[in-house]
Amino acid sequence: MDILMRPEPLEMLEQGIPLETFRVRSGSGRSIAAYKFGDLLKIVDDKLGGRKVFSKEFKSLLIARSGGRCYVCLGKFEERYLQVDHRVPYEISTDKNSHKRNLDDYMLLCGSCNRAKSWSCENCDNWKRKKSPAICKSCYWVFPEEYAHIAENKLRRLDMIWLGKEISEYDKLKKLAKGNAMPLYIKEVLKRHIGNLSGK
Repeated sequence: MDILMRPEPLEMLEQGIPLETFRVRSGSGRSIAAYKFGDLLKIVDDKLGGRKVFSKEFKSLLIARSGGRCYVCLGKFEERYLQVDHRVPYEISTDKNSHKRNLDDYMLLCGSCNRAKSWSCENCDNWKRKKSPAICKSCYWVFPEEYAHIAENKLRRLDMIWLGKEISEYDKLKKLAKGNAMPLYIKEVLKRHIGNLSGK
């Protein structure tokens, strides 16, 4: 049996090398993860060699298109705080056309949204088993403006940021919330507003 303790398993998976995880006992008796090669017939050719680096020019094009905003929360950030992200996760889409990338296949995310997306995607059944780009394309993390699910769960999500002069409006809302959690208070305000619009 080929047991791998190094190099990093995630790096090998990202390079298209199939691995299986199992538990072993260390010399001190602690349970630790170990890895062995999976079915080598399942090597993903498009991933061999790992992720391709994004050029500065490519990132600049995305920044010009987005106005320097995170695609999910719409917060405006300095260039260094925005990260180029595969719209459909790399784990599912790979980098098949890395020599002629289409801007529509990528987006800019702030660090916070990128971490939230990564956590959500890595815990999605599509990521773990199905590997369907079509399922990803109907997910919030790919198209937050028009989606059917979040990581295959029937959820709706709204990310909001108050910037600059808007911060005083947020502070007023926080006072009105009187110690209640802001997301719950905002939902209540919206419910009342929708009720007023519909006359109920």
